Amino acid sequence: MREEILGRIIGMEPLAIRLHENDNVVTAKSNLSINSNIIEENLSTKQRIPMGHKIATRNIKQGEKIVKYNNVIGVAKKLIKIGDHVHVHNTGMAERNADYEFSQGCKQIEVLPESQRATFEGFRRSNGKVGTRNFIGVISSVNCSATVCKKIAEFIDDNELVDFDNVDGIVAITHGTGCGMTNKGLGWELLQATIAGYAQHPNFGGLLVIGLGCETNQVHEMANSLKWQNSRTFQMLTIQGIGGTRKTINEGVRLIREMLPVVNKQSRSTCPASDIILGLECGGSDAYSGMTANPALGAAVDLLVKNGGTGTLAETPEIFGAEHLLTRRAINEKVGKKLVSFIKWWTEDYLTKFEENKNELHQDPSPGNKAGGLTTILEKSLGAVAKGGTTNLVDVYQYAENIEAKGFTFMNTPGYDVTSITGLIAGGANMICFTTGRGSVFGCKPAPSIKLASNDQMFNHMIEDMDINCGKILLGESTIDSMGQEIFDTILKIASGSKSKSELNGLGDLEFVPWHMSAVT
Repeated sequence: MREEILGRIIGMEPLAIRLHENDNVVTAKSNLSINSNIIEENLSTKQRIPMGHKIATRNIKQGEKIVKYNNVIGVAKKLIKIGDHVHVHNTGMAERNADYEFSQGCKQIEVLPESQRATFEGFRRSNGKVGTRNFIGVISSVNCSATVCKKIAEFIDDNELVDFDNVDGIVAITHGTGCGMTNKGLGWELLQATIAGYAQHPNFGGLLVIGLGCETNQVHEMANSLKWQNSRTFQMLTIQGIGGTRKTINEGVRLIREMLPVVNKQSRSTCPASDIILGLECGGSDAYSGMTANPALGAAVDLLVKNGGTGTLAETPEIFGAEHLLTRRAINEKVGKKLVSFIKWWTEDYLTKFEENKNELHQDPSPGNKAGGLTTILEKSLGAVAKGGTTNLVDVYQYAENIEAKGFTFMNTPGYDVTSITGLIAGGANMICFTTGRGSVFGCKPAPSIKLASNDQMFNHMIEDMDINCGKILLGESTIDSMGQEIFDTILKIASGSKSKSELNGLGDLEFVPWHMSAVT
């Protein structure tokens, strides 16, 4: 699909964007007034059309399919006439493509030999993993110890860190659960996997885990099951065991001060791009996300895979309706069926259990998505999967599961950005790329978050938060492939220590939100 988009955008008629010759809608490139003449489509608009919204290029009968990206995004709820605004008022959901065609789109993928791969400057850990940052983390096992963790991290200020050039900071990783829950079942397993993933994340050079002492999620039980042991860079405490909050804060600060010179001895060295695990996320999407930022990120993922690295797509509800594009690329039927099993679990089990209005929730984009021109979840999903590029799907993971494969992969996560990215980081993602059309400002420690703007207007309006302007594609100043190269180069640069906009703004301390799916007791 990327090649089709690339060919259509460059040299386009200035008022609207046609993505495929078979589409029966085009997208407004700016706010259009009534009777705007779109010459190449031989039509005039019948209503005012907001930027990013769709215009019918022919009469579409009630019940007829609405086609964009050469894929069905919905059906007409009533007669839509040529030049009409096509949106939620006249568009309904269509049946999904159920022909998964497992592995029929697989192709030979070029992977460069290590001697030819791009490199970056990273922190090589003793277990062979590579960090892009060197933080000391203070992790709470339960919300009851969250404030103590924050107080410890805040006590070590920038003035004290000035002598430790190789330490990126002290960060508190706190959350809202850990007790009042059953210690069995999927919710419990995912919480354990998430905390375990952060505890072994290569962007932490040192770690302090703190519990209250009586919670369900016991520190000493995690230590036994995960084989944690105290060391110069890994320590565990409980508030009840130490004797209260003040004593625990003092002890935590003492332990971190002892860690600092040890963690500071870890320095950057040249590492191949194959050591990058890139988490792929979109949030605050608009109609341009699927035309610019998402396919450009996909082009960067193709380059990363060519260099032996890993790109991991997420957000199970936001591939709904487009999963057939991924199953065609699965390296075998087993991988493809694992992806389908998560889709079925989501629609038939998870939403049934937790949501009364599951169909409405699952089929309806957010208010911001709709304001940006996205009408159905099918339309959003078709644009979202473009983040994954064009290479083969080599593996599929459960939430927070350790990402081991090299190449393009997928992780089962919710669409909520903070929870989705928490799972990706727990799985080992040491970099995040986040595409946005409306202006999401997501930052997350310990992994740098690179923000990719889908359009020029938003990039300039929120320039202090956006890292890359993919809107240059719409302006004809760049192509999807050249923008992909720019994104790939930026990933390497920031992985080597340059700061992303969210890091420059000091963001990312409150974005640890594990997927909570247990009853609170």
